[in-house]
Amino acid sequence: MPDFDSFVVFAEMRTGSNFLETNLNTIPGVACLGEAFNSQFIGYPNLTELLGISYEDRLDDPAPLLKKIRGKPDGVLQGFRFFSNHDPRVLGKILPDPKVAKIILTRNPIDSYISRKIASATGQWKVTNITKARREVVSFDSPEFEAHLQAHQEFQLTLMHGLQVTGQTAFYIDYDDLHDLQVLNGLAAFLGVAGRLEMLDQKVKKQNPEDIADKVENFAEMEQSLARLDRFNLSRTPNFEPRRGPGVPGYIAAGKSNLLYLPILSGPVDQVVGWLQALDNVAPIQDFTMRSMRQWMLARPGHRSFTVLRHPLARAHDAFCQHILCEDGQGFRQIRNNLVRQFNMPIPEGDVIVHADDLLHAEAFKIFLGFLKANLSSQTALRIDPSWASQANLLQGFAQFVVPDMVLREDELAEGLALISMQIGHSSPPDLQPQPDPHAARLARIYSPALEGLAREAYARDYMAFGFGDWRPLSAI
Repeated sequence: MPDFDSFVVFAEMRTGSNFLETNLNTIPGVACLGEAFNSQFIGYPNLTELLGISYEDRLDDPAPLLKKIRGKPDGVLQGFRFFSNHDPRVLGKILPDPKVAKIILTRNPIDSYISRKIASATGQWKVTNITKARREVVSFDSPEFEAHLQAHQEFQLTLMHGLQVTGQTAFYIDYDDLHDLQVLNGLAAFLGVAGRLEMLDQKVKKQNPEDIADKVENFAEMEQSLARLDRFNLSRTPNFEPRRGPGVPGYIAAGKSNLLYLPILSGPVDQVVGWLQALDNVAPIQDFTMRSMRQWMLARPGHRSFTVLRHPLARAHDAFCQHILCEDGQGFRQIRNNLVRQFNMPIPEGDVIVHADDLLHAEAFKIFLGFLKANLSSQTALRIDPSWASQANLLQGFAQFVVPDMVLREDELAEGLALISMQIGHSSPPDLQPQPDPHAARLARIYSPALEGLAREAYARDYMAFGFGDWRPLSAI
């Protein structure tokens, strides 16, 4: 039998949570205490305190009230209703805790949206006497509904992820199941209490039972709007690339100035480092740890940070030339040999080689782009190296420690560096010295729409997130 010390009903407004609470409170050994952590009131709108904790004290610190709810006082399993706009401090405490039973109540979002609009218009949020029920026809607002739907989906994803990473399960119940006595008694079994319902408590009445077409004045417009919604999220860009850490040891700070560079490998890193050195006439600071990076930031109020994007095709080609062809003898030979064996890449295993033939080079690069698509989707056994990880993913990793003040682009690098250096007090920053991609000339010779298409498939998120068009050389080659 489960050994819960409390429970929570995760729901939203107009999902039937009042009816569910009424019936939970009818089960012997169960007590649901309303919206205990609503930001506007405590428990119920007419209460000023709950379990001896005042509304004001709960605003200061929700932990004492949560402690009083838990622990089965007098053998009663206590719980509360929790909506997405309730105190977020509480969610962080209860979601990962397996001792708190999770009940997730859902309802068709369009039904809950219309019901909420009617309740707002009539001022009637709960009905116990059907003769006093108020009726209203409301207008459907497409942007408002989309915001409602997005908030609902984001909360559900938060709950699902929290349960997944802690190995928990929840009792899911839909609005349409609330009048099923067997389902509610199944919920009692899930909670681990001995009590059961003999019949449903029908004190709380269903509001607005009419067909939805009779409750919406612009029903035809609503149908058209809903038809445009991507209900199955078909337009999303799939992302199976594992999350990355912040990569602090790779950060590079100016030797004297309050400027921090977050390098994206296979980009113009050497060129930017050279500019940083010219900025202060001293070598930049590297090899940070988390601790030393924090110390650097705390000691420099007003510091600025930046990173630099490179076109995905050019960046993939740079990684290919540096690490797969092993032109300098320092490449990823094990990965390269794997590409030769498993992907039939046309280069000899283990040799240091520079393709003399552009057609052979183009064919090998084409295979590498195909490998990247599989690799970034976690479909290979080989690591996703930072040299070719997606730039969107790398920026998300940076943001775990520091969000860059500016995201510059290689084709606008000189202007961007001048701007950010002036923000930290350099009125005459040094010019950016030309140091173009050493592999760009060859890429220009082998470029084709087919290669661009393969890059788009491998780096779909980068093309979408950063608005990249087709690659073109930065200057005449």
